[in-house]
Amino acid sequence: MRSDGEATRQRILDAARTEFADFGLAGARVDRIAAAASASKERLYAYFGDKKALFQVVLQLNQREVAEANPIDIDDLPGFVGGVFDHTISHPEHIRMLHWARLEGVSPSLSDDDRSRLFPERQLILDAQADGKLDDQWEPEDLITMLFGLAFAWASAPSTFTGPADAQSKAVTARRRVSAVRAAQKLVQPGY
Repeated sequence: MRSDGEATRQRILDAARTEFADFGLAGARVDRIAAAASASKERLYAYFGDKKALFQVVLQLNQREVAEANPIDIDDLPGFVGGVFDHTISHPEHIRMLHWARLEGVSPSLSDDDRSRLFPERQLILDAQADGKLDDQWEPEDLITMLFGLAFAWASAPSTFTGPADAQSKAVTARRRVSAVRAAQKLVQPGY
């Protein structure tokens, strides 16, 4: 059973996720977060220290969810891209938080477990390249960055190219997912 303190902390996190996704760090208001969580600002500060620390905690939670839902498989990087694409579609607030973090100069920090789930060891990629499983023309960091770019592409593209979000059909989303996975296949394919 969850204690009152744990329940309050969770309500604050839930309210902060919404507030930060909508307004970013600079535009978010602690009083709105506290009110939405039915908590006092003092309680929020007691749990998280300050607004920036709370923002960091929310970023870490979002990234942990992505990492746990989509552990990277060096033998199926296109499948990883498809999984991250799906997560991004079902959790658009996560990509908004990443955009806000980048705009506001906040560097998300990952736990070692989350980092290893999302980013394979450099040596794993080099070994797969040496074994002919992955294109050896890519630096490992560049390859992983481009794979994330493919997974995030539709969520990050200007609406000029994607159309309004409410006009997206399941068929369009499915086609875009296939495109991202197919692009990843070509990206990692040796000798392409």
